[in-house]
Amino acid sequence: MTLIRPTAKADGESPAGRRTGVLRAAAVLALVTLAALITLLGPSAALHGTGEASAPGVGGIALLRTALFTALCIPVGELFVNRLAQRLPGAPPDTPRSWSPYAAATGFVTALGLASVVATGNLVPHSLSQIDIGGLYSTRDGALALIEVNAFFVAGLCALSRRPGTQVWPLAAVVLAEALRAHPTTEHGPLVGSGLTLVHLTCAALWAGALLHVLRTLRLWPGRGGEAGAALLGLYARVAAVLLAAITATGLWSTLRRMPADTVLHQLTATAYGRALLAKVILVAVVALLALWARIRLRRAPDPLTACVPARAEVVALGVVVTVSGLLTALPLPIRW
Repeated sequence: MTLIRPTAKADGESPAGRRTGVLRAAAVLALVTLAALITLLGPSAALHGTGEASAPGVGGIALLRTALFTALCIPVGELFVNRLAQRLPGAPPDTPRSWSPYAAATGFVTALGLASVVATGNLVPHSLSQIDIGGLYSTRDGALALIEVNAFFVAGLCALSRRPGTQVWPLAAVVLAEALRAHPTTEHGPLVGSGLTLVHLTCAALWAGALLHVLRTLRLWPGRGGEAGAALLGLYARVAAVLLAAITATGLWSTLRRMPADTVLHQLTATAYGRALLAKVILVAVVALLALWARIRLRRAPDPLTACVPARAEVVALGVVVTVSGLLTALPLPIRW
C-alpha cells in the first residue's frame, strides 16, 4: 500500500492562500487591538496637562461609540456599493456575503450599553439596580438612545429579510439620532449643528463602508473583477471625491462653531478635544493622499486594479479615523472663549 500525501490542490487551498488568510486575520486582529488601545488609553493621553476633567468611564464610552460607528458604516457601505454594481454593464452577479446582520447585532449591543449609561445619569452603571429604564422615556437623550437601540434591532431584521435594502430607513434613524444627540438644545444654533453632523456622519459612513465593500467585491469577482472591477473602483473614486469635499466642509464649519477662529490654533494643542481633532485631521489627510495615489494608479497604471494596494491601506487608515472619531465624542467639548 502506498500512502499518498494530499497536495495543496487536493485540499482546495494552496499554501500561499492559507498564508494570505493568516496574514489577513492577523492584520484585522492588530487593527482591532489598536482601536481598543486608542479608545481606552487615548482619553488620558489627550487630557494630560490640559487641566480638564474627564467623565467617568470615558474610555469605555469611546469604545462603545467606535463600535457603534463601525456598525453603521458596514451596512451603509454594502447598500451603496451593491447599488453601484447593479449600474455596471457586464458586472458579475456575485456579491460578498453580507456582514450587515453582524453589524446590526453589534450596533444593538453597543447602543444598549450607551443607553444604560444614559439611564444612570451619564454614569457607568455598576449594577442593574442603578439603571432606570423608565427614566429613558422622560429625557431627550434617553429617547434618542432608545431610538438607536430599536433602529439597530429593526436593521438586523431587515438585513435577514428578502429585502435587505429596507435597512436604509432604520440606519437613517440612527444617523439622525446621533446628529441630534451631539447637539443638545442648550447649544447655540443646535439645528445647524445637527444638520452639519447629519451630513458629516452620512458621508463618512459611505466613504469608509463603501471602500471596504468595494475591495471585498473585487476579491470575489473572477480575475479580481477585470474591466468591471476597474469600473466599479473608478465609480467609487468619483463619488468618494465628492464625499471628501462634503466631509471637509462640514468638519471645518463644525470646528469653527465650537472653536472661534482666533482660538483654534491654541485649542488644538491645549484641549483634549482639540488634540483628538488634530489627530483626526492628520489621519484624514493621510487617507486623502492614499485615495489620490489609488486614483492615479487607476488612471495611469497598465493594470488599473493595482489601485487596490493603496486602497487597502486607505481602509486601514479609515478604521483608525473611525476610532479617533469615537474618542472625540467622549471627550469634553472645548471652551468657547
